Amino acid sequence: MTTSEAILQVLSGSLLSRSHHSNIFTENLNSVHALRVHVNNTRKRKAVNMQVHGCSGMLQNCRRVYALHCRNGVFCRKNDVNRLESMGCNCQRAEIVSGSTAEDPNETWFTGEANTSSSVPVNGTSSASGMEEFELGQQSKDEKGDLVTNGMSTAAGTVKDSSDECGEKLIEDEAWNLLRDSIVYYCNIPIGTIAANDSTSPSILNYDQIFIRDFIPSGVAFLLKGEYDIVRNFILYTLQLQSWEKTMDCYSPGQGLMPASFKVRTVPLDGDDFATEEILDPDFGEAAIGRVAPVDSGLWWIILLRAYGKCSGDLSVQERVDVQTGMKMILKLCLSDGFDMFPTLLVTDGSCMIDRRMGIHGHPLEIQALFYSALLCAREMLAPEEGSADLLRALNHRLIALSFHIRQYYWIDLRKLNVIYRYRTEEYSYDAVNKFNIYPEQIPSWLVEFLPNKGGYLIGNLQPAHMDFRFFSLGNLWSIVSSLATSDQSHAILDLIEARWALLVAEMPFKICYPALEGAEWKIITGYDPKNTPWSYHNGGSWPTLLLQLTVACIKMKRSEIAQKAVKVAERRISGDKWPEYYDTKRARLIGKQARLYQTWSIAGYLSAKLLLANPSAANILINEEDPELVNALSYITIDNPRRKRGLKRQSFIV
Repeated sequence: MTTSEAILQVLSGSLLSRSHHSNIFTENLNSVHALRVHVNNTRKRKAVNMQVHGCSGMLQNCRRVYALHCRNGVFCRKNDVNRLESMGCNCQRAEIVSGSTAEDPNETWFTGEANTSSSVPVNGTSSASGMEEFELGQQSKDEKGDLVTNGMSTAAGTVKDSSDECGEKLIEDEAWNLLRDSIVYYCNIPIGTIAANDSTSPSILNYDQIFIRDFIPSGVAFLLKGEYDIVRNFILYTLQLQSWEKTMDCYSPGQGLMPASFKVRTVPLDGDDFATEEILDPDFGEAAIGRVAPVDSGLWWIILLRAYGKCSGDLSVQERVDVQTGMKMILKLCLSDGFDMFPTLLVTDGSCMIDRRMGIHGHPLEIQALFYSALLCAREMLAPEEGSADLLRALNHRLIALSFHIRQYYWIDLRKLNVIYRYRTEEYSYDAVNKFNIYPEQIPSWLVEFLPNKGGYLIGNLQPAHMDFRFFSLGNLWSIVSSLATSDQSHAILDLIEARWALLVAEMPFKICYPALEGAEWKIITGYDPKNTPWSYHNGGSWPTLLLQLTVACIKMKRSEIAQKAVKVAERRISGDKWPEYYDTKRARLIGKQARLYQTWSIAGYLSAKLLLANPSAANILINEEDPELVNALSYITIDNPRRKRGLKRQSFIV
């Protein structure tokens, strides 16, 4: 047997512990807390003691506090603010109470004195250049042919297993170091993680910001690790940015909209040439590529809020008046009436994880799965009060209609394909079988080969005369997690994943959609998007962050071996490839041509999957079990007699 050598990379220097910080937002409006805030000048950083007024963030007359300014040592409210006063912590100069330290002139985000060594970056502004290589103990054969490791004879199989475990442990340690290096601090309080920490990229764009959807894998990883403070802070601080009054082309975002991302900025303090302040600057899509407002941010926020309560046992956060109000605003925004007659949410292209033009406008599956999950989570957390009665009735009504619509009309397998293939068109009646006037000619040729004999999935979109037959991974996986798909459908989706492993996983999990748009179809639908070329980025690229959703879905259906296999595939190269954002080509053999390295949600998705596989019961913080009352209600929906349904008196709800 040849000598086996393993060269593995680890971060140099020890990871310094970070102290837990309390949140400045308290439930008592009259309470006063001391907050140590640091003031920057051109030469030194000096610590000052300040007292801040706790702000619960409650809405008054549908207005929210967007900025906190300190006057005479006490924070006070401010409603009307400009673009850079979105959420400010203004630090006035005060009497020096402690010694000063030298200041890094290149530091622009973090104004506080870091409680870490210089080898650990602050706010994720350094890359993982501190990586060092070390060599494991050399292995050689003894006279009996067994391997000798560090002078100790052992069986070859044992050494291999031990080496694999050691390699996995080193990958996990590296991932945790990178994840903690990506943490962003606001007034010395951890509030989230940046999107990517890639110092090799020539263009930062908005990858140095905290995205709500990107933080979900990070938040889950921190929760499973027992580090609750950063998730609690993230929930409360993003709540303060909700319903921003900033306009884009003379229009305001709907009340209750959560930002896509936000950034901690350091700006000069008004009236003082030497002091600075930290502010939270949100982006509701007015600066994003395509200028599309995010629909999924508020839905993910509700899902994470429930996960925090179930994991930490701290229900006081979801019971707060401001949190309850913020949750209701999101629900009212989603449940509001419009011209659309379907129970699904009508959204534009680029409103979710696929945030560029990819032909998903209308009723994309991903949004519907997150919407369904958020409704169930909110129903579980809403305080039972008189003001919530109408909202709860509307919520339950929507849950029934949405689950029926998706299960009935979005599902595709060989049996359903045969029905669609023989559809009659131009049917005008309440008894029509082809309710959306789908023309069989639009069935793509790849679909017949893609569908296995055993298995199926939920299609990507449904509109009049249009079915998007593409397989969208996040929507299907979260339909399993949220119980939007039935138990049989959930198993069928996993059956399809196993049967088409070479197409959906191959050499790196998990493909965001299948198949890719190519040729004239790519030109027309994406608008010649050079980033979404075939089998790249959103157009059929492979995203390691989806390991989290895959793992939760597999654990729910008690088929965790599928997720374990996917994690093993990822471990072969994801660390050596420097944790890319996504992979290109059909088999994911190449790192994405424009992929950022050290992408935070790639790191966090892997870590969350490992933690969940080690403790499957922890997946319950994200899983929505099927509601027996909902199942009972669905059984009463008449499919064969639409006239009877039409004759039912429609009940209106005040939302």
